[in-house]
Amino acid sequence: MTNAVDEAIVSRRSVRAFLPNPVPRETVEHLLEVARQAPSGTNTQPWTVRALSGAAKDELCKAVHHAHDTEAEKHSYSYKYYPAEIPEPYISRRRKVGWDLYGLLDIKKGEREKTHIQHGRNYLFFDAPVGLIFTIEKVMEQGSWLDYGMFLENIMVAARGAGLHTCPQAAWVQYHRVVIDVLDIPDTQEIVCGMALGYEDENAPENTLRTEREPVSGFATFQGF
Repeated sequence: MTNAVDEAIVSRRSVRAFLPNPVPRETVEHLLEVARQAPSGTNTQPWTVRALSGAAKDELCKAVHHAHDTEAEKHSYSYKYYPAEIPEPYISRRRKVGWDLYGLLDIKKGEREKTHIQHGRNYLFFDAPVGLIFTIEKVMEQGSWLDYGMFLENIMVAARGAGLHTCPQAAWVQYHRVVIDVLDIPDTQEIVCGMALGYEDENAPENTLRTEREPVSGFATFQGF
């Protein structure tokens, strides 16, 4: 039997086109209020959030999008999100979601300019009215990053409960130096990711994407039942 929590979880997906409808500060604060209940080792709560809208969001988007268009080769990720060589079955899953998305957008293999433009939409938060930037103190270790993932998931599930959608974005990490400069982030902090938050544009073809999930039998074993 599906309940409201199940529905919020299974309806969560990465939306890549948003309506301009504003999301009030009170709503964003409520989502963070809910999300802060995420567990963390010894209650360290290693998350710091910068919520951006209006002129503040536009300033960041303008700076990072400009860097993406003019000097992308000068920027690199501050941490490794993926291994240098991704083994199966992970590489096939990654390729499939990429080509499924580009297929919906009519971007063919080798069309670098179209690919560049679409990737650049990350740095507009896909036109969402709210952008979130998440940071963590550099001294924190892997356990705190695991804790952070639970905090991020709480935000995304809570957003569904409020009728909103999200898109978590590691892409912001590539331009971490620009983000740090614009938002005046201390040198002691690392950017974890960004996240777009708002109302889905249901007419956008990219939002028809539904990614496949491995069945439980493919990743779990049961003993002693």
